[in-house]
This record gives sequence, C-alpha cells and structure tokens, in this order.
Amino acid sequence: MSGNHTTTRRKILKGAGAAGIAGLAGCSGGGGDSGSEPIELLHAWSSGDGNAAIGALIKGFQDAHPDVEFAEEPVNGAARGNLDQVVSNRLQANDPPSTFQSWPGKTLEKFGEAYADIEGDVWTDDLKSNYLPGPKRQAQLDGTYVTVPLNIHRINNLFYNVPVLEEAGVDPDSLSSPADVVDACEAVATNTDAVPFAQQTSGAWSTVQLWETVLLAEAGIGGYRSFIEGNGDTEQVRAALENVVALSDYYPGDASSISFTEANTMVMEGDAAFIHQGDWAAGAYSGADEFNYGDDWGQVTYPGTSGSYLLNMDSFPYFADNPSPEATKTFLSYCGSAEGQVLFNREKGSIPPRKDADVSSLNAFQQDQYDDFTSAENQPPSVQHGLAVSPGVSTNIASAFSSFLENYDAEETANELVDAFQ
Repeated sequence: MSGNHTTTRRKILKGAGAAGIAGLAGCSGGGGDSGSEPIELLHAWSSGDGNAAIGALIKGFQDAHPDVEFAEEPVNGAARGNLDQVVSNRLQANDPPSTFQSWPGKTLEKFGEAYADIEGDVWTDDLKSNYLPGPKRQAQLDGTYVTVPLNIHRINNLFYNVPVLEEAGVDPDSLSSPADVVDACEAVATNTDAVPFAQQTSGAWSTVQLWETVLLAEAGIGGYRSFIEGNGDTEQVRAALENVVALSDYYPGDASSISFTEANTMVMEGDAAFIHQGDWAAGAYSGADEFNYGDDWGQVTYPGTSGSYLLNMDSFPYFADNPSPEATKTFLSYCGSAEGQVLFNREKGSIPPRKDADVSSLNAFQQDQYDDFTSAENQPPSVQHGLAVSPGVSTNIASAFSSFLENYDAEETANELVDAFQ
C-alpha cells in the first residue's frame, strides 16, 4: 500500500440522531479499487449496540484488509425511518452508495432493478454451504444473490420475569399453545399484582409481530407460508387475531401511550410477567444490574412455534452501478465470514447467520438462541420486518393493523389481511 495515504483508520461511529457513511478508500493491492471513489456504507446505527457493532465489524475488516481504509462523513437525516428515501434519492441522481443497511427478502424489491448478481464473487460455495436455507433464501431476489445477511434477530420469543411467574404458579416450559399463554396471563392476574403481558400499542409494529407469531403457532409452517405467498386461510388468520384480542385484556392500562422500551422495563422491574418481542429485548436485560439470565429472566420459544425460528435480519446489498466494485465485494465477503459476523453480533445482541460460527464469545442467551437457530426445522421470514412480503403488501398490512388497534375486530381485519395481497 502506498505510504502517502491521508485517510485515517476509522473510528467507531459517533453522533446523535444522524447516521454515518463509512467510506472505504482502496489502495493498490488485494481487494482495493486503486483510484476509485471511496466505498460508502449507509446505515442508521448511529448509537447504542448498533453503533458498537458496526464499529467492531469495520475494525475487524481493516485488520484483515489493511490495504482498504475508511473515511467517515455524516449523512444528515439517515435514521432508519428514512434511510430508504436517502438511498432512493441517490439512485435517482445516478449516484448510488456502495452498499447500505437493508432488510433482505421481499423488501429488496423496492430497488430491484439497481442490484447486481454477486454469486461467485461474494456468494461462494463457502457461504452457500454455511448459511441455512432460510437466510440463504432471503439473500436472493428472484433467485439471484444480491445481498449478504449479517445477523439474525429472532421474532418468536416469549420473555418472562422469573420471580413473577413463580409467584403466579406458572411454569413457562409447560406452555404449548397460544391459548396457554392467555391462561398463564389469567394466573398472573389472579395471583400477583403484576401486569400479565407487557405490550405496547402506541405503534402497530409490536402487534403485527405478535400476530404473525401466533399465526405461525395456530396455522403451522404450512399455513404461515400460504399466507405470505398470498394464499392465506381466512379462518386461520382470524383465529390468530382472536388470540391477540384475548391477550389484549392483559395489556398494561396505558398500552396505547407507552413505548416498547417502557413495556420492556416493566418486565425488568418485576411490574410485568411476559413480553413478546424480538431478541433485542434481551439487550436491555444484559446491561442491567442484578437482572440475570436464568435467575431473574428467561425466554421460551413462543408456545406452538417450536421448531421454527422466525427471522428478522440486516443485510448489505450490492448495487450494479457501484462506485467501488472490487472493494465493496471484499467488504461484503468479510460480512459473510464467520469472523466478521461474530464481531458484529457480539455487540449487537443478535446471532450469526452462518452455522459454523464460533459463538463461544457470545453471551449465554445468544448461545442458546444460536443453538435453537442451527437446530430449527424451519426459518420463516418475518412479515413485520419486510422479509416475507413486498413493500406494497406491507403497507396494506400496516393499514389493517392500524384499524385493528382501534376496534379489535378480528373478522374484519382477517379479511383485510387476506386481501392485502390483491
């Protein structure tokens, strides 16, 4: 590498409210693009565990590829909510970034014409043999590999406060169906002063997550797949919604005004028994004093969904009109490596998509999740997080749930959800 580079080694992203562009400036030598534009990595991990995770990933990449360095520039307004809009504007201006943070799966359709095939260059036999079928399928758009999943967040978790359940006389391992969860909530309500089910409804996303998990339990993997393929059974959809309605009797009285963080804190403080969430809920637990996994809190696969690992993931796609093609491919290959994924997920609280990762440096909860993932019979994609349904269908589903949270009309909402694909 030339000795006159002025680009400094990248520091962990900092700043409040703004994401960053991480630019890789290639030098002559393996994997770099000598003389090309810096790699621009657009993302919304400007703080918290995501910030630490992307910093660890990029430092690991630099250590492995010292001929490719990073420069950093701020991207104003690139929070997750409008990151896609930033990318869209760049594409319309014929100025695409090298890659960006995106859910894989059906959500990729929004920029479908802009991607390029990275099979062979990035998706080698190594990746194909070490990614399980679910994540591998989500990395493809119309059968073409266009993105690299970096992590997995599980959706079908049921977290609980151990002392509250002990006081209620509830054994979480005995629950085998969504109806059992409702019965357990009644036991909590009868025998304790805790809120049985810490759900927030100020935003519809938590309810969509809950419903899709219950649908997976009620309809099985076959019924769930039929729904996301546009052939849902209205009765199965309605039954799952009715279970959500039954659970709503056990929500906090202020469910419509609290956030997910506030709901999760109720479980941590012993003010609530259960919360259904993605595994990011456990991130707060691991940082809390005297709230220990196994002793103070636990998790079970949502009753009725045993054998399935309901997926949400982040990934980095590859654009065809790429400003730094070779360096970007080198970076995406590192993101697909066991080393890169362990560095990222150790900080993020999620797990690697690869089945051959050494997860001994992850915490006990993550290791348990990883064991569940690698032994799962099915890895279906999440509806709420854009993997399972196209952007248009996702909009229709969100609209249906906005109405559902106002009237809890299971029959009407079931028809709207089945019709969302038309």
